[in-house]
Amino acid sequence: MEVLKEQYEKEIVPALMKKFNYKSVMQVPKLEKIVINIGLGDVRDNPKSLDNAINDLSIITGQKPVITKAKKSIAAFKLREDANVGCKVTLRRGKMYDFAYKLFNVALPRVRDFRGVSVNSFDGRGNYSMGVKEQLIFPEIEYDKIDKIRGMDIIFVTTAHSDEEAKELLTLLGMPFKK
Repeated sequence: MEVLKEQYEKEIVPALMKKFNYKSVMQVPKLEKIVINIGLGDVRDNPKSLDNAINDLSIITGQKPVITKAKKSIAAFKLREDANVGCKVTLRRGKMYDFAYKLFNVALPRVRDFRGVSVNSFDGRGNYSMGVKEQLIFPEIEYDKIDKIRGMDIIFVTTAHSDEEAKELLTLLGMPFKK
């Protein structure tokens, strides 16, 4: 599944060098990492939901998630400091490209009424974040084995200096933006 990495080196780098007039290959923006995060609001009521979320995330990414903890106590949410609130995975190198390929070409087309992802989700520094409403869009997840539909946040961290460069990079990688 190294299709995306080979495509990046052979087609995307020359296209970006031509478009943005880079002098060196090292100036060309690249995908640094992809962070997938599942935040759980019901962990206090249902401790087993954290195990199920970890299991889903490890099946989707092929990597063991890290448990995220609350940084401070918030009485309104009945949340204590250091309480488990979710899990996340940081993908780099080969697994990152494999996940991106699977997300763009398999998972996102399975979303109901999908017309593309928003162009407005860049942070101003060349990073892109998007949300997925359910884990069922990934083919590895079996419908019968899930206890609850969970969404996740997917953040694409790039070395681009502007949103325009990052958008062009992600478009060339295959991200289906809205027209």
